[in-house]
Amino acid sequence: MTQTPVAAVNQERLKQHIRDIPDFPKPGILFRDITPLLQNGPALHDVLDQFHARYAQQGIDAVVAVESRGLIFGSPLADRLKAGLILVRKAGKLPHKTIQATYALEYGEGTLEVHEDCLTKGKRVLLIDDLLATGGTMEAVVKLMEHFKVHVVEVAFLVELTALDGRAKLRQHPIFSLIQY
Repeated sequence: MTQTPVAAVNQERLKQHIRDIPDFPKPGILFRDITPLLQNGPALHDVLDQFHARYAQQGIDAVVAVESRGLIFGSPLADRLKAGLILVRKAGKLPHKTIQATYALEYGEGTLEVHEDCLTKGKRVLLIDDLLATGGTMEAVVKLMEHFKVHVVEVAFLVELTALDGRAKLRQHPIFSLIQY
């Protein structure tokens, strides 16, 4: 499945609210800071409206949101879709029994967890995070979802850094990004 295009005018308007921070968190990295977008009520509302319009008729049972910035979009979107919200958190942050998936970081590895009883087989889920870079984090989330044997309707991001080709790790599912750089 290919990505449904978003009107370029919408992308450009939203990009006006994303700040470039050179050399953060280390030299050579251009960080795309979404906090100005989050601080602008109309821009944040537009983002949520666009995500909602895309998924309103998809029969989503749960929105699976990734810590930490994915939760910013996942919670209100789940509410708008009248769907459950599944939290994917870093290891040790969830209070009940969990399952884990490990993923590579440039300086080691990270671990993500979900509650072992958060989903049942066959549920229709939307995975969401703020940014698709190399795809490692979301690849770990996909592995967690395989445990539950759910149907991943789509994997969604606010921003995609296309030059890093994170899509390559996620090709088994449809991918949507609202803004591409």
